[in-house]
Amino acid sequence: MARRWLVTGCSTGLGRALVERLAQAGERVVATARRPETLADLAERYPDTVLTLALDVCDPVACAAVVTAAARRFGGVDVLVNNAGYGQCGAVEEVSDGELAAQFATNVYGPWRLARLVLPLWRAQGGGHAVFVSSIAGMVPFPGLAAYTASKFALEGLAESLAQESAHLGVKVTIVQPGGFSTLYGESAAMPRRRVGAYEQVEGPMIEGLRAMRGNPELNPPELFAEAVHRLVGLAEPPLRLPVGEDAGQFLTMALAARTKEFEDVTAARLHVAAAA
Repeated sequence: MARRWLVTGCSTGLGRALVERLAQAGERVVATARRPETLADLAERYPDTVLTLALDVCDPVACAAVVTAAARRFGGVDVLVNNAGYGQCGAVEEVSDGELAAQFATNVYGPWRLARLVLPLWRAQGGGHAVFVSSIAGMVPFPGLAAYTASKFALEGLAESLAQESAHLGVKVTIVQPGGFSTLYGESAAMPRRRVGAYEQVEGPMIEGLRAMRGNPELNPPELFAEAVHRLVGLAEPPLRLPVGEDAGQFLTMALAARTKEFEDVTAARLHVAAAA
């Protein structure tokens, strides 16, 4: 049976690839983007199963209208994919209050708002699946991406809390952690208005790497993400976290190992001090 999807951030990259995959599989999809004209071809090719709508996830009224439209068109929502987001570059000292607020408004507040709006539907229908598109930056900090990293750490905290709160309602939650993908993400990442030269040596190489992501054959193709998410939702017991891309697994394994070692070292030091006392 075809599921009913609501996907944000579909104009390009991972979101666009996912909607293409879902449409080809006969799924029913509400595909959203700030510029809905970028999705016109999908609506034309799949008029019965794909509804395209304008959505800025920072707009509460627009978010509510999209959820209402999804329920009206398809009778409900089975899967919410919070994919919309962007990267704010800059070291902590460089990022202004306004830039930080805008980063969280899109990457955290928007997903939170949409989850809150969809939950009443899921309570009424006995379940649903919330998919939060995070990043390896949700567990691995990168220099020059302080705001983005902080927003993804927060997004994963939101998702984990939701998983604990709503499991008894039949709600499934998955945090998808993509590695490096050949998309416009790096090219469209925002630069801080204020730059501090002292950080160039650590953030410069990171920003340069981001700008080179588009069309990079060494990175993961968006179709890999689309296939992974589609298969994920078909699982009877989906995982809480799903790394996507071989590099994602490598980065996350190293990060977890480093945290474990740090914890063991600190714990051992504390025990030594306690014993000495």
